[in-house]
Parts: sequence; C-alpha cells; structure tokens
Amino acid sequence: MASVKSSRSRAHAVTPSKGINKESGTKLEENLNVFKSDNFDADAFVQSKCHSLNEKEIRQLCSYLLDLKRASAEEMRKSVYANYTAFIRTSKEISDLEGELSSMKNLLSTQATLIHGLAEGVHIDSLSDDAPESTSNAPSNDEVREPTDLEKWLTEFPDLLDILLAERRVDEALSSLDEGERIASEAKEKKTLSHAVLLSLQTAIAERRQMLADQLAEIACQPSTRGAELRAAISALKKLGDGPRAHSLLLNAHYQKYQLNMKNLRPSSTSYGGAYTAALSQLVFSAIAQAATDSLAIFGKEPAYTSELVMWATKQTEAFALLVKRHALTSSAAAGGLRAAAECVQIALGHCSLLEARGLALCPVLLKLFRPSVEQALDANLKRIEESTAALAAADDWELTYPPSVTRTSGRPAGAVLGSTGAYQHKLSSSAHRFNLMVQDFFEDVGPLLSMQLGGKALEGLFQVFNAYVNTLIRALPGSIEDETSFEGSGNKIVRMAETEAQQIALLANASLLADELLPRAAMKLAPLNQANYKDDLQRRASDRQSRHPEQREWKKRLVNSVDRLKDSFCQQHALDLIFTEEGDSHLSAEMYINMEGNADEIEWFPSLIFQELYVKLNRMAAIAADMFVGRERFAILLLMRLTETVILWLSQDQSFWDDIEEGPRPLGHLGLQQFYLDMKFVTCFASQGRYLSRNLLRVVNDIISKAMSAFASTGMDPYSAGSVLPDDDWFTEIAQDAIERLSGKPKIANGERDLNSPTASVSAQSMSSVRSHGSY
Repeated sequence: MASVKSSRSRAHAVTPSKGINKESGTKLEENLNVFKSDNFDADAFVQSKCHSLNEKEIRQLCSYLLDLKRASAEEMRKSVYANYTAFIRTSKEISDLEGELSSMKNLLSTQATLIHGLAEGVHIDSLSDDAPESTSNAPSNDEVREPTDLEKWLTEFPDLLDILLAERRVDEALSSLDEGERIASEAKEKKTLSHAVLLSLQTAIAERRQMLADQLAEIACQPSTRGAELRAAISALKKLGDGPRAHSLLLNAHYQKYQLNMKNLRPSSTSYGGAYTAALSQLVFSAIAQAATDSLAIFGKEPAYTSELVMWATKQTEAFALLVKRHALTSSAAAGGLRAAAECVQIALGHCSLLEARGLALCPVLLKLFRPSVEQALDANLKRIEESTAALAAADDWELTYPPSVTRTSGRPAGAVLGSTGAYQHKLSSSAHRFNLMVQDFFEDVGPLLSMQLGGKALEGLFQVFNAYVNTLIRALPGSIEDETSFEGSGNKIVRMAETEAQQIALLANASLLADELLPRAAMKLAPLNQANYKDDLQRRASDRQSRHPEQREWKKRLVNSVDRLKDSFCQQHALDLIFTEEGDSHLSAEMYINMEGNADEIEWFPSLIFQELYVKLNRMAAIAADMFVGRERFAILLLMRLTETVILWLSQDQSFWDDIEEGPRPLGHLGLQQFYLDMKFVTCFASQGRYLSRNLLRVVNDIISKAMSAFASTGMDPYSAGSVLPDDDWFTEIAQDAIERLSGKPKIANGERDLNSPTASVSAQSMSSVRSHGSY
C-alpha cells in the first residue's frame, strides 16, 4: 500500500508536465526501437551515422564516446560503493536462505523415506498374517545361513560411529560417515537392501552427522580452543556441508577470544590515551587479521564468506572506534588536546592499515568515526590560540623584541637573528610572539592528520583566528573608525592602545610578518611532502603537491587581504589626523587657495602647511619602518604609498572642496591655481624620491590638477595662453625640491636635480608636463 501511495503521489507531482514528459518519452522510445530489432547491425548503424563525418569530427565523436565511457564507469563505481553494504547484507541473507532451503530439503527427504518405510512395513505385516500356518512352520534357509559382510557392517556401523564420536576422532568419523553415505547410495541404486534397512541406515547416518556437527560447534565455541584445533573443527564442519554456520562460528570464536583478552585492559582516568589505544589496537586488529587469514585458508575467496568477513570486520572496527573515543579521544578533544587526539588516531590508523595487505580497507571506517572528535579538538585548540593571544594583547606594550632563546649572529641585519632551531627570527611584540609560537605548535599537531582531509579545515580555522587577531590590532589604533559590528565574536575586546606612531607601525609589522612569512611557512607542514606516509608514493605526492599549493597560495592571499584592512585603518586614521583639527575643522579647504591675493613676486612660495606635515609624517614613518621592516622594505614602501594615496584621494573626493572651487562665490584666482599646482608638484616630487609614487597616485594627481585648471578656465582666463599665469615646470620643481631639502634637513642635490635613480622620477616629470600642455577641458 505504501508503494502504491508513493507512486500515486509521484504521479500527481509530475501532472503539470505530463504532456511534455509523455511526448519526450515517446520520442526516446522511438529512437531506441532500432536497437531492439533482432536484425540490428552495429557496424552498418555506425557507418550510416558517420558516413558524412570527416576525420576531425570522427575523432571528436570518439573522444566524446570515451568521455561517456569513463563517466559511466565512474557512475557505476559510485553506485557500487553507495550500495555495497546493502549488497553484502543481501548476499549474506541469500546464503543463509540457501542453507535453510538445503536443510529443509534434507528434512523432507528424510520424512518421505520414513513414510515410505512405514507403509512398506505395514504391507509386509499384512502379507505375513495372510500366509498359511504351514508356511510359518516350514524350515527356512535364512535360519541356518550365516550373515553376510554387509549385514555385519550394518549391525556394527552405528556402534562404531558412537565410539568415534565419544573419543572425538573427527577425521575417522568423517571417513566413516562418507563410507556410510557411499554404501547407502549404492544400496539404493542396486536395491541390495530392503527399504526398511536402508531407511534405518540413512537415519543412523543423519543422526550421527548432526551429533558430530554439534560436537564441532561446541569445540569452536570453547575459549580454550587453540588456533590449529579451531581451524580443524571449522574445516570439519564445512566438510559436513554446513559452511555458513562454520564461517559464523569461526568469526565468533575470534571475537570471543579478543573480548576475553580485553578484560585485562581496564582504562582509568589517569591512564595514557596513546598507550590504551595502542594496546586496544593490537588486540582488535590482530584478531581481525587472524580471522581473515583463517577464513581465506578454509573457505577461500568465495564471495558469500568474503562479504560476511568484511561486514564482521567493519562491525568490530566500529566498536573499537567507540571504545577509543570513549576512553581517549573525548577527554582530549574537550580539553583541546589536539596532539593527544592526533597521536591516538595515528596509532589506530597504523594498526588498521596493516589489514590492507589482507584485502580489508578499514581505515575509512575509522576516519569517519574519529573525524568529529578530532574536529572538536581542532576547534578547541584554535579557540585557545585566539583567547590566549587576545589576553596578551590587552597588556602588550607594542614594542618589537626578538623571541626568547635566540642568538644574534654577525653579518645579519638588525631585524633578524638566528634562533636556537637554526631559523632566522624577526622582531615581534609579545602577543604576536605568543601567536606565532602557538601556531607553530598547532601545525606540528595537525600535520599528521592530513589523511583525515582536515588540512582545509585547519587552514580555514587558522585564518579565522588570524583575522580575529587583526581585529584586535585594529582596535589598538586610537580613534579606529572600523565598525564594531565587524568584531562580533572576536573574543576579548579589551586591548592596550598603541599611542605613538612607532607602536602603531609595530601593529603593522606584527600582522605583515605573520601573514607574509611565518604563517605560510608553518602551513607548509601540511604539505604531503612532509608526511611520512607519502614517502613511498611518488605519484600521490606529485598529485597532492599540485592540489595543495594552489590552496595555500589562496590562503596566503586571504591573510594579506586581512592585513590590508589594518593598513587601511592605519592610513585613514593618520589621513584624518592631518586633514581635521580636534574641533572638526579642516586643514584642507578651498579657502586656502581662493583667498590668496596680492602680487606673485611678493609671495614666498612654499607648499601648503598640510602637505608639509604630510611629508614630515611620511619621512618620520619611513625612518621608523626602516628599522622594523628589515628585509621587507617593500611593505614599508607600500604603506607610505597607501597613506599618500589616502590623503590625495580624500582631496579628490571632497565634494564640498570642489563645489567651492568650481561654483563658490569667489572664483579660483591665478595665485590660488599656482599654489595648488605647487602643492601637487610637491607631493609627486617627495613621493618619487621616496620611491612610493604609484601609477594610481600619479593619475589622481593629474585628474585633480585638470579639475583645478578647468575651474580656473571657467572664469574666462586661459592658463595656456601666450602669457601663461603659471611659471614653467622647472620653477615648480625647484620650489618643491627646495622645500624637501629644508623640511628634511638634507643638503642640496647637485645642480638642483632630483634623484634620477628613482624609477618613478622620469614618469612624474613627463606626466606633470603633459597636464600643463594637454589639458582635457
């Protein structure tokens, strides 16, 4: 009824597309009719379809068919694996059913023989009653003749079997039963014995065969039965024709034996989890290995028995895994003991993998059952790293120091020293040192668990922990404008403020060194090349290396993106400090250019105060970064580049500034334009000399100058006329260079020229000139 009901519900569910499905089904059936014909010729069919195809199209068709073949094989493989357990269970049920049918057949045959014998006996008795009395009194030859050898054997046979069974002479009993079966078969075929005698013989054989089978089963069930005796009993039981029962008894005997040995293994709360796992693994997997050996020796590779062995071994492995989880893994996982959990798993997998030589691949069963506990330990370990680092950050003075127990070596830069392990160490603050140390230990623990496919989860978890640490560093910036909602779930929010520029740059040094070098280097321990299990499998190593490295490169890119958030917060904070006063007034307003009046010759031309402060701040930060980013100067340059871009982008996007310039009550005069151009020229000059003039910064500066000149031209004056209001480009360069030297306290560069070695100097000069001579308005 349930199947009928579900069929109706499915039919009802597809009712809206019934017409379409019916039409497509009819079309498909018509296309398949050609293959149903008894006269179908495959070669002719292919020729008809491929007659108009050229060589290239035929090759494409062959390639397509091969792809279909591979896809079909893969689908079949998945289907077999998905239904393997059901297949084994069904096979075992069929085998058991065959055994029961055989027993029923023998029972019915015995009952039929008994009924025929009784009927014949009744018939003989009736004939005897009807015979004349004289016949009974007549002398008979049978009374005086000697019994034959067969009659003597029939008389002695039951007693002989009883003696053999009592003395447990199994081999002789089997031989006697075989002989009895042979004699009974010959007598039945040649009719040398009466039906009653033959029935008596068959009954005696059946009874003694059952007695022997029960005796052998009793031997197999005794815990004291040794290996050779057990195999002999099981083999004899199989010869008696009861193979399924014999195989089940063999497996049960090995189960009872290792269960008896396990009574001496009593784990306590103080016992070592690895030792308990090793002892239990030795017992369980040795028993499974011996059972597999005995099964193969006695029953061969018959599918029914092999399937039962696999099911039994899987059941024992699952029970083993539950014991390990209960007595070793659960407590370790709850406490975040990833190393202890990893050791237990590795010990169990090491013993289990030895069964693969016997055709039993049980490691996937263990991995599936152990994975939740190991994931729990993994999560607890990551949580401990996050909480410990956050606690240290609350008291971190953000001063960079070398890690403890390191030795300074001569000839090395001041920012790196040689550690006790031989690896060069860098300066970090106390919380970052703690974070790095815990991460190194973490990867030492999780490395052996690559076989559990936990590498991706470990990397993702560590990224989340690092991201939380970056959030902590962002909160350490005074006046951070990050939304507090982005820090939800990031743990302890109490953090010591980084008050000075050196402390704030130290935050960036922490994050950048961890993301660029320390964490990716530690994550390489997850690479298959570092795993002992891969040493002898070159093909697997090459395949996993290709799949793992892209994943780690993507992971490192995410770490760097997280550091960029900290860098953006740092630059935004310092840009706002430059642009706005504590009262909220702006240092960068349109009035500073619009209100310029007087004679150009009477003005002492110099960059505006805000851009002087920007240059001084960048110069100061460059000196600090030179000491903190030893060997990583590129990061320092990118930081200065980002800060400069942030200020200029703010100017470019400040709509109130441009509204006043373009549409304000007072137009932009030629003096204001000249000062604005000088400020922008000053920015490009010091950025070029500092090697942090980016193409993006140069583009934004050019756009800003173009907008200013457009605003000036809208007043009716042409800055590019013969009597241009702007001096030539060399004048601006000279003023900017002089300002750089005065603000930095450096001596003049020879001939008043800039550093020609700067990779961006020539680009800057060409671009600034092009803005003046080729305006876009």
